Amino acid sequence: MLENEKAPKVKADVEDVDMSGKNVLVTGSTSGLGREAALAMGRLGADVIVHGRKQAAGEETVAALEEVGSDAQFISADFAVVDEVSALAESVADAVDELDVLCNNAGGLFEANETTELGVEKTFHINHLSPYQLTAELLPTLGSGARVVTTSSIGHRIATLNLDNLAEVTGLSDWAAYCRSKLANLQFSNELARRFVATGRDVTANSLHPGIIPGSEFSRALPGPAQQIGKFIGEFPMTDSVEDGAATIVYLAASEDVKGITGEYFARCKERRPAPQATDIDAQRELWGRSAELLDIEEPLADAVEL
Repeated sequence: MLENEKAPKVKADVEDVDMSGKNVLVTGSTSGLGREAALAMGRLGADVIVHGRKQAAGEETVAALEEVGSDAQFISADFAVVDEVSALAESVADAVDELDVLCNNAGGLFEANETTELGVEKTFHINHLSPYQLTAELLPTLGSGARVVTTSSIGHRIATLNLDNLAEVTGLSDWAAYCRSKLANLQFSNELARRFVATGRDVTANSLHPGIIPGSEFSRALPGPAQQIGKFIGEFPMTDSVEDGAATIVYLAASEDVKGITGEYFARCKERRPAPQATDIDAQRELWGRSAELLDIEEPLADAVEL
């Protein structure tokens, strides 16, 4: 197979899309899926804001983007720290007049039973609360026609989310903590989409499962023999590579096929039906409010409370 046949923009069928003049923020883009998605959009002409924690990796990604003609910059932020997420949002707002694409991609599978400065379980904070906070603080910066793309996971299908104790730590395995954060990602994205519609904002919000990438944290952490998730592998098979996994991010960020589509869940560049717990509107609304309470911020898009 030729190298360019593996590229995310090829797999997403967006090679002919021109993203010139578009401002894109990809969180968690110094490595893995985020880096490949950022590079793909840079090759399509987008100006890319790279985010991560490590300066050297950020500078390397910026250099790679500049080589393909993108006007890129790196902004560091630790997603376990509320003030750093706020500083990231402020820096982005200062850097661009309008943001056209926000890819909420940063996150990972961390050791459970650790808490952040909020007293919240670390995986839930980094994977859900920080994207929620960042999106909320960037709402004034999102331009007309903007897209918010949130990386979730097939793991949401076996997750439970106790809304009465979102900060729980005791007895939570690494795997369970990860899966519940991915369910929260999907519920957040769906609620965000509905609130954009209700408030008349011309902004879309969709979520995705990027694939089970061989050798990734996700694949290594699958509980053997992963009987709970195995029945879904036919619908969501292993991907070939990180580039392959990044394709759906690029598809949702760039493709004309999804222009105007909002509140949906995708895998392999196709709409998929998420688990029932992900589509529970009452749960989505409650998670939205509880998340604001945990962060001690005003509820974003509060004008849409009567949906």
